[in-house]
Amino acid sequence: MRVNVSARHFKASDKLQTFATNEVQRLLKLFDNIIESEIVLDWQKGTKSSEIILNVNGTRLKASDVSTDFYKSIPKTVDKLESQLRRYKGKLYKH
Repeated sequence: MRVNVSARHFKASDKLQTFATNEVQRLLKLFDNIIESEIVLDWQKGTKSSEIILNVNGTRLKASDVSTDFYKSIPKTVDKLESQLRRYKGKLYKH
């Protein structure tokens, strides 16, 4: 899986990029066919938001979360994507 990390309105540290990448890698345990993930971190006036877009077999799954800390926001976003992946996987194998 390719992982692209981008930051808006600030420079993301290597530690934050590594943390975000490791959190998204968690999703590979649930579903192997994730082709690409894009992580967008945004900082505006004290609110920090994370948005993750997954490309799974031509289907795009998207989740976002807003918090006061990236280290809280990123895991919540990954949890939302985890439930979307479970639903997608269920629909895929149901047919």
